[in-house]
Amino acid sequence: MREGSALLQGVATCGHCGRRLHTHYRGRNSTPGYHCSGKDLVNGRGVYCLTIGGLAIEQAVVNAFLEAVTPAAVEAMRLTVEQLQADHDAALSQWRLEMERTRYEAERAERRYRTVEPENRLVARGLETEWENRLRDLAVAEAELRRREQPRPSTLSPEQLKQIQILGSDIRQVWAATTTADRDRKELLRTLLEEVVLNLKRAEGMAHLTLRWRGGAITLLDVPVPRFRPMGPRTDEDTISLLGRLAALYPDEVIAGILNRQGRKTATGERFTANQVGSLRRYRNIPGFQPPAEPPAGDLVSIRKAARILGMNTSSIHRWLADGFIAGEQVTPGAPWQIRITDELRARIVEQAPPEYLPMLETTLKLGVSRQTVLQHVKRGELDAVLVRQGRRKGLRIKVVDQQPELFEQLS
Repeated sequence: MREGSALLQGVATCGHCGRRLHTHYRGRNSTPGYHCSGKDLVNGRGVYCLTIGGLAIEQAVVNAFLEAVTPAAVEAMRLTVEQLQADHDAALSQWRLEMERTRYEAERAERRYRTVEPENRLVARGLETEWENRLRDLAVAEAELRRREQPRPSTLSPEQLKQIQILGSDIRQVWAATTTADRDRKELLRTLLEEVVLNLKRAEGMAHLTLRWRGGAITLLDVPVPRFRPMGPRTDEDTISLLGRLAALYPDEVIAGILNRQGRKTATGERFTANQVGSLRRYRNIPGFQPPAEPPAGDLVSIRKAARILGMNTSSIHRWLADGFIAGEQVTPGAPWQIRITDELRARIVEQAPPEYLPMLETTLKLGVSRQTVLQHVKRGELDAVLVRQGRRKGLRIKVVDQQPELFEQLS
């Protein structure tokens, strides 16, 4: 049993496909969640058939467990187990009667066969076939009876019942005690709980839980979960990316003309106006154009020449230009991109990153956010980043400190 805080680890199963659910942890507080390893392809991407946060689900299961070990619930559980045992015995009695009936039919077929005269070969052959059929029926009935006798419902011994009753009197205090570790809580759950089947219905805003207890009892629970809200019309991301680059060079009315000449449309399918560009820019937190007080410093060169100056290849320049790490300029929309070589740009491209600058994967794990979110904050200047251009560990490095500004609380 692992030491994570996910209480249903190993007992939760998917109600859609029956697979055992896997656990994951998100955010700086390592909040537990569950997902099914089975994937369906949607628009060329693998999508889990079930993924959900674990707090509400676990709380519902824990409440059911604590209710189950109260003295009244323990007595009800004992009666339920006894009823299951009685129902099982009654069913076995019916199958034993069925087997006796089949044996009687086989014995009667045998007697009829043995009393026929040998000269009546046709009659004897038919009676022999009938006898063989009844013997096969008897063999099937005996095998079915043996199969049904094996999975008998689990019973609670008097000692086990007494221990559970003692546990039920102070289980809530034990569960909530600070000295009780997550591993101990998992073991407590497994004393009574065998399986939790989770059937997620996002459209209904509900998770249907089926709790299967030791002894065969079943508990059904409905837990409210957040619904998936359908997204309204959105401007395509390619246009947003272009807007971010144009906003550094042109005012809103010029940008509207550029977007319209390229045949781009708003989220509602209309032509762009200066007001619409301004609203979209402010909604996406894209700064507006500010005419420079002085001519910009640095030489404006082609991408090929910039690659030679910075010691990189042109494909890398294009990639970092698209990601927004390097700013580009165009004399007019559709013209070749140009790069302004400044001291600031040279300082961001290094041979070796300082120790506090981490690779992208380590940054996402430490901050608990996605790669796209990190890149957005790098573009906005809210996270410092450098490019390591050589060596086996070349690529983007982001400065991450222990007391990171609260950039990600609204996104987590």
